[in-house]
Amino acid sequence: MSADLAIAASDLVKTYPGDVRAVRGVSLAVPAGTVFGLLGPNGAGKSTTVKILTTLTRATSGTAVVAGHDVNRHPDAVRRSIGCVFQKHAVDPEATGRENLLLQGHLYGLRGSALRARAGELLDRFGLADAADRLVRTWSGGMQRKLDVAMGLVHGPSVLFLDEPTTGLDPEARAELWAEIGRLGRDEGLTVLLTTHYLEEADRLADQLVIVDRGQVVAAGTAEQLKSELRGDALVVELGAAPAVPPQLPGVREVTLDGRTLRARVDDGARAVPAVLAGLEAAGLVPASVTVARPSLDDVYLRHTGRAFAADATSELEGAAR
Repeated sequence: MSADLAIAASDLVKTYPGDVRAVRGVSLAVPAGTVFGLLGPNGAGKSTTVKILTTLTRATSGTAVVAGHDVNRHPDAVRRSIGCVFQKHAVDPEATGRENLLLQGHLYGLRGSALRARAGELLDRFGLADAADRLVRTWSGGMQRKLDVAMGLVHGPSVLFLDEPTTGLDPEARAELWAEIGRLGRDEGLTVLLTTHYLEEADRLADQLVIVDRGQVVAAGTAEQLKSELRGDALVVELGAAPAVPPQLPGVREVTLDGRTLRARVDDGARAVPAVLAGLEAAGLVPASVTVARPSLDDVYLRHTGRAFAADATSELEGAAR
């Protein structure tokens, strides 16, 4: 593995009983000291990929090296080098915040004044010091999630895995956690692998990202690189009724139809709208709204998969695998 890569995975495949293929040849190259995003809807294979990289499950085939250690040959070394924050809370609600951190430190062999100092440092960093000696069950969801992240950092890992870290948080708590995640990569040089199904989260936090669709990587690069590949503007039309087939419209391309929602690309959105409205009228369709915007990660996903991101949000592939 190259010295400047914190994670290198090649052709990972994970097949569960019943021939359920949750991961289908995923390869990753994660530079050290970056925030790297795995973006995809629920069921895309993100969590299964993370389980392989964190030694919680073995790949059916393929190889992976994390923090310089092969996940199959040296799993204990991998575990000592990483921190993990999974979708479900790992905190003990009947212990205080400080007690949670001290217990986590004990699991990694930390003791005494060094551990107490580390716990205090993390409580201060995440704005939890005032509540440190209260039972965690009295904390808000956002505070508990911050404690989850602090617990993942207590032993000083070189790679931190954050699996859907802001799911279920309110917008204010999500923004606060985003700020902390950004600082981890920017200020401390920590490598963060972030899985998310929030487009804005990946766009804002990830230095580089891959888009995963049904267990496969379909696009990779920085958010700006991926969006810049899409020429022109995104056009979204909400129709009054769902047509049987996409209408023929002048000056548009990459047309997709999802119920009453028509999506397409146009070279100049402002100039294209009058012609599109005329085309819809000629086809006997009544638009409820028309939106023009610069390319987004949703548009990137649509281009590579043929489906809107939200349309895949209820996929059950990964749920079946679990």
